[in-house]
Amino acid sequence: MYAIGDINNFNGKKLVVLGGGESGVGAAVLGQEKGMKVFLSDMGTIRGNHRDNLLKYNIPFEEGKHTPELILDADIAVKSPGIPETAPMVAELIRRGVPVVSEIEFAGAFSDAKMICITGSNGKTTTTLLTYHILRKNGFDVGLAGNVGKSLAMQVALSPKKFYVIELSSFQLDNMYRFKADIAVILNITPDHLDRYDHKMENYAAAKFRILQNQTASDSFIYWLGDPLISAQIAKVQTEARLLPFSDHPAEGAAAWLENGIVHFDLPGDVWDIPRDHLSLSGLHNLYNSMAAGLCASLLNIQNDTIKEALKDFEAVEHRLEFVRNLNGVKWINDSKATNVNSTWYALESMNTPTILILGGKDKGNDYSEIEKFVKEKVKAIVCMGVDNSKILNFFNSKVKTIVDTHSLEEAVDACARLAEEGDTVLLSPCCASFDLFKSYEDRGRKFKDAVNNLR
Repeated sequence: MYAIGDINNFNGKKLVVLGGGESGVGAAVLGQEKGMKVFLSDMGTIRGNHRDNLLKYNIPFEEGKHTPELILDADIAVKSPGIPETAPMVAELIRRGVPVVSEIEFAGAFSDAKMICITGSNGKTTTTLLTYHILRKNGFDVGLAGNVGKSLAMQVALSPKKFYVIELSSFQLDNMYRFKADIAVILNITPDHLDRYDHKMENYAAAKFRILQNQTASDSFIYWLGDPLISAQIAKVQTEARLLPFSDHPAEGAAAWLENGIVHFDLPGDVWDIPRDHLSLSGLHNLYNSMAAGLCASLLNIQNDTIKEALKDFEAVEHRLEFVRNLNGVKWINDSKATNVNSTWYALESMNTPTILILGGKDKGNDYSEIEKFVKEKVKAIVCMGVDNSKILNFFNSKVKTIVDTHSLEEAVDACARLAEEGDTVLLSPCCASFDLFKSYEDRGRKFKDAVNNLR
């Protein structure tokens, strides 16, 4: 385990930051504020407000290259979550014994705030934003950080809060060592990013479970009781934290569950419930997200009426089962954030009309059999949208009546418009990353919405 040392001794030490995005620039500013000698290096181009902040705080940086002479003499390094430890410069820093940590780990060393940390293969953004919404509604001094919101390090440096709600990916957790979550949430563990973990689910699951490290008996761990990988991993780890599982049915030991249309919460000294149809978010996956957020809020002693009100008025996350428009009796739904098969499974689970499904993009080793049952039951046509759709075409060709091969968003939307009839739903839920045709899943979702809104 890396020890990043006594923060009181950071003054004058050299901090090297690899990556000039939100997290990297935040770490650089925090290091500068704490009296460290900071240098930031990015193999790409540093753009917009990230470049502006480096200039504003007089932080030396380079882009388009990594210069060994400027990097390898670091006392501590913070790397972007997207850079693997096998990258040459990172590997050499590790070989030399330089602590290489995540921005969250680095920022946590300078904060005594309460940390509510949320991970999972799917649903973590919605749950993070919903939890943050509940805390804000109750007047908490709270920041939003991690994969959403602003850099935790930047907030700790310039506008520290008493509470943070943090969405954590497995990549961020990989380089966290001393950081402690006061409340840890794991929503689910399904195949994703396996290329980063030697294509072994046990390695990916272990990365997710790093969210529990350093928890004590005064901390809490919230998780989905029905996830077999979570259950298997719990049996392997030792934690002093209080276990608070949630379930979609009554189950022994559950702290939240669904029964007869009512969502029940049962914590020591705090028992309450809310009708499922009062939740602003629909679908089974959002039931789980709402349970997890409700448990977080109860642990923070927020009044039940405030939690209920926030669960009722929360607005859905952009690109996650986002309603775009109803045109001639056809609903168009943007679920561009579905970059893996399990996420599309949840999207299809919530469909209750004949569905035209848009699939495709950069395949990450997908196993499409996971959604085969729902496709056969609910999907009247598949429209493929990607540079190479051969894997999807081969798998689903005999499983749906209609399958169309397209290679641009415009082609895909036009095909859906031709196929759709009154009462249908067109669902963009690609199962795949976006990088073959788009800059990001956000770019894909926004262009999809623009194309749909331009239909006449």
